[in-house]
Formats: sequence, C-alpha cells, structure tokens
Amino acid sequence: MAKNGLHEKDEEWKHKHYYCKAKCFDITSGGKIIVLNEAEAHENDLYASHRVLLRAGKNEAIAIIDLSKDLVDRGEVGVFSEVASELGVDDGAQIDVIHLKRPASIEYIRKKMDGRALSRPEIDAIMRELMSNSLSEPELASFITSVYIRGMNDDEVVGLTESLVGTGQTLNLGRRPVCDKHCIGGVAGNRTTMVLVPIIAAAGLYIPKTSSRSITSAAGTADTMETLCSVSLELDEMRRIVRKSHGCVVWGGALRLASADDKLIKIRNPLSLDPKGVMLASILAKKKSVGAEHVIIDIPVGRGAKVPDAKAANTLARDFLNIGKRLGMRVEVLITDGGDPIGNGIGPALECKDVLSVLNRQGPEDLRDKSCQLAGALFELSGKVKKGQGYAAAEQMISSGKALSKFQEIVELQGGKPHLKMGDIPDAAYKYEFKASQDGRVSYVDNHLITKVARAAGAPNDKEAGILLHCEKGDKVRRGETLFEIHSGSETKLDFAIKPLEGWDPIELQKVVFSSMR
Repeated sequence: MAKNGLHEKDEEWKHKHYYCKAKCFDITSGGKIIVLNEAEAHENDLYASHRVLLRAGKNEAIAIIDLSKDLVDRGEVGVFSEVASELGVDDGAQIDVIHLKRPASIEYIRKKMDGRALSRPEIDAIMRELMSNSLSEPELASFITSVYIRGMNDDEVVGLTESLVGTGQTLNLGRRPVCDKHCIGGVAGNRTTMVLVPIIAAAGLYIPKTSSRSITSAAGTADTMETLCSVSLELDEMRRIVRKSHGCVVWGGALRLASADDKLIKIRNPLSLDPKGVMLASILAKKKSVGAEHVIIDIPVGRGAKVPDAKAANTLARDFLNIGKRLGMRVEVLITDGGDPIGNGIGPALECKDVLSVLNRQGPEDLRDKSCQLAGALFELSGKVKKGQGYAAAEQMISSGKALSKFQEIVELQGGKPHLKMGDIPDAAYKYEFKASQDGRVSYVDNHLITKVARAAGAPNDKEAGILLHCEKGDKVRRGETLFEIHSGSETKLDFAIKPLEGWDPIELQKVVFSSMR
C-alpha cells in the first residue's frame, strides 16, 4: 500500500503546479537553497530538505527547501543569489515550484555506508545526480564520509575515475606523446611544475599541464603562474597554445575537466577528509581528461607532509601504478623528501623568482635538482631518452637556455609580457626580517607554520606577499642572522603576520652548545 500511495503521489506531483513570486535575497547561501512559507509548503506536501525543480521561463534549477513562518509570505519563494542567477530572475518573477522524487543514488550512498562495493552504473548515477544538483550537501558529505571509512576497491576507483572524466570536457590534442605530472602536495614552495613544463616542452614532448589554486597553501601552481600571465583559458585556447609551444600551465578549474571532481572537492575540504580512493580518482581523472599517456607522480614524505612515512607512500604508489595501468596510462611514482620547503620563496611572486632563477641557470639548488629529477624520469618513461640519461637531458635543457626560452614563449602565449625577466615580477612594499635568537644549526623548517605566516601576510591573493627563506635544514646560524623575511603589500597584513611569531617557531634550531660548566 505504501508503495502504491507513493506512486499515486508521484503521479499527482507530475501534474500539480505551485506558482510563487520571487523574493530575491542579495546573499550567497553556499548552495542551491530556496525559502518557502512553512504553512503553504506543507499544504503542497513540501517539507524542509525536500528537493524541487524550479522553472522560470526556459530556465530551470534544482534547489533544496528551507522553511520559514515569516521570512516569506504565502505565494512567495525566497531566492538566494545562486538560484536567482541560474534562473535569471528578479523580484516578482513567477517561478513554478515542482516536487522531485527522491534521487536513486541515495540508496547507493547507503549501500556504501553499509560497506558494500558500488557498481559502475551506481557510481555513474551518483555523479550524474551530483552534476544535476539533485543531491544535497549532507547527502554528498555522507558519500565522502562512507568512502573515507569503508574505502574503495580498484574496480570502484577505476569506475569513479572514468565517471569523473565523463562529467566534463576532454582535450584532444591530435598530437603525441602527451605527458603530465602531479604532486600530492604538502610542501611549501616546491614549484617544480613551472620548471618541468618548459623542460619537457623544449624537448618536443607535449605537456598540457592543468594546475590548482591554493586551498590552504601559500600558493597553488595556478596562483603562482598567474603572477606572470593568464591561467583562466578556454579549452580551445589551451589546445592552440599547446599545439604551438608544446606546453602550458593553466588553472584546471576554468576548463570544466572532470567537472564533478570540483564539486566533490568543495564537499571534502570543509570536512578535512581526503579518502584515498577519491583522491586517486580525482588526480588520474584530470590526467585522463587531457589525454596523458605518460604520468609522473611526486609523493613527498616526511614530517609535516601529507604522507607521513615510506610505508604509506609505497602503498599509495602501488595504487597509482595499478589504477593508472587499468586506465591505459604509463605511470611512474617518485617518493621524495617532503620534510622541508623546496626553494627559497613561499608565495606567488617569490616562487616565480625562484623559477626564473633556476631557468637562468642559477639557484635555488634544491628546486633545480628536484625539477630535473622529475623531468628526467618523465623523459625516460616516455622513451625520449634511455634509462639513466633523463637527469642529464633535463639539465641540458636548462644549461642550454632552451627551457628559459620555452618558458618565456609559454608565458607570452598565455598573455604575459614578452621576453619575461626578473624585473617584471612584482616586489613587496613592506618587509620584516626574522632573526635567530641564538647560535645553532637549523634542524627543521616547518612547512605548515611557514605557510600560515605567508598566508597571514596576504598570500596567495596578494601576489607579492609571502616568505623568503634565508636558511635551510643543516645550516649553521649565529644569533642575529636573518632566518627569513616576511613580504607583504600591506603594513597592516605585515603586522598581522609578525604577531603570531611570538608563540610560533617555524624554524627550529638544534643547539651546538647544550650547556656550559666551570
């Protein structure tokens, strides 16, 4: 009887129309939410957290219901900015509110919560209803949490990866071979992508590199590259640039590649959850979307890094190799030292200076070395050079000046200044030198705290803001020597970044003299 009753309700809702006038709120709600008058909504069998289809003229949107006794009157629907923009409505516009059935994927999410594996059609259904905004944030959070707790087998990860690819655009260069690279993250600085891309492109391989913006770091690669040129390109423009120069560094969020992944990231971040299966699918879907055949994965390991030890790194590396192979990609994983920042600059402009310095055959040595290690591995993986010759080939691209010329070409094609030079990179108006309070040897540079200070100074939104390191692990320092500089475009933000240093110790010193006696 219950099923028949529900079926009758579904049939009734198909033909029942509930018209309201828009009452627009100039507020972003963070989701697709509307507000209905509580009494009138109940009369129409609509309740809090129900999802409805909204129709205004030819425009449609799916939204979740909130109820109020007095915020909206009968015959009104409260519309927040996101929904108003999607429907193209102003105050007083007529909106048809249509009841929607419960999404089928709710049962699949519950299945995952129970610890059972999902089939490919079930994963596709979840991604499809995610893209149509049919699932609420609590429902999506339940999916992420269930995957975090229950895990995913290889079949599920492959299915999720392919499903993510299917939710967005894909890049078909019509050229080969196509290479790519990804770093798990967690290391301050570490701007190897901006060195590696011109090395690979200068050698004649194709590398359409999509990168992310910062979420909690002082700068994502896209934020850093944006200091020099545009990174928000359309797919056709990206294709044109890569076909001409063999490489690019662009913001993946502007391209709608594996679009469902961007929605999942918005759910994962507030929860601070990064389920391994979802992370694997997220990374490899972006690579598959650009047609990558040869992929290098960098897994930094160490104190403060995302991956704490070699055992966890080896397990993750095997997962990348297995899933990559099933997706038709040749993958190599490099497990690298993630215990310290890479380079001297932390923050967009300062990281740009490091990159340009390396390409000009100067320092920082750790950034140059790691970039050549990664690029060399990609040369060997793609068959460009024989095994054991990759590092030297990468170094040759830098020492010959070919990598610098290629980087300048890519920057110009992406809308930056021609013949880019160091003087084109912005410099901060306000600086503060943090000095050693005692003699000692640097035993640890805290990636996490260094990043916090750089963000307090204004990075990544203020391109010139950040931290310039004057030392690295193992260096001997004397009292009064500068350990690092804080750079900011605002005196207020500089003061804000200095204040926490009274209780923080981003650079730890191992004392040379422990005590003295007479």
